[in-house]
Amino acid sequence: MTDSRRLAYLEALGVDVYVRRGLEPLPEPAAAPVEAPRAVPESAAVVIERGPEANLDWEPLRGMVAACTRCALHETRTQTVFGVGNPRARWMFIGEAPGAEEDRQGEPFVGRAGQLLNSMIKALGLGREDVYIANVLKCRPPGNRDPKEDEVAPCAPYLDQQIELIAPRILVALGKPASHRLTGTAKPISALRGRWASYKGIPLMPLFHPAYLLRNELAKREAWEDLKKIKQRLDSITD
Repeated sequence: MTDSRRLAYLEALGVDVYVRRGLEPLPEPAAAPVEAPRAVPESAAVVIERGPEANLDWEPLRGMVAACTRCALHETRTQTVFGVGNPRARWMFIGEAPGAEEDRQGEPFVGRAGQLLNSMIKALGLGREDVYIANVLKCRPPGNRDPKEDEVAPCAPYLDQQIELIAPRILVALGKPASHRLTGTAKPISALRGRWASYKGIPLMPLFHPAYLLRNELAKREAWEDLKKIKQRLDSITD
């Protein structure tokens, strides 16, 4: 990555970069070798029983989600938040659940966290239209609390069908609930982020959630390093 690209990326993340007057920026250290994906043991994987959503195409699946009453969240939602983006995307970003603004608009990541995610995607040379963005839950939990297991379990087959339809080359789990769901572990996000895992044979990288990055300025540099790993991995895929 060139110095100009590096500076543009850090600027997109909102990280301040200081250069002394009269001096050229120091060259960036050579990139570390790309870490090979680490497969998640089958015993740790979350077993999802396929239901009537299996083998559905996009519009029937969207309709099933819109009418879903599998958990109590349907009683408090404004509308379901299905997902958005390129149905043939090579990257798929997965968050935890809609927030208040997403519940109003019916689209994931449209608030401040979504603006930061857009900047991160743009800094990698992509647009929001080039990736696919979805959530583990399709309905907003009251008060934006973390998803409960009895909400995640009935919603999980919808996400699995989206992943199957898209067949992405890279999965990115944003935040703790999404990372726990896809890795099948309960480790802290600080222990999961930046380390390759696998979900259904697809390389998976857990990252800090953009909302966390808005509250923790120093973590943005770690997020940058993690996204560089993902970009290197994707650039190595030729087909």
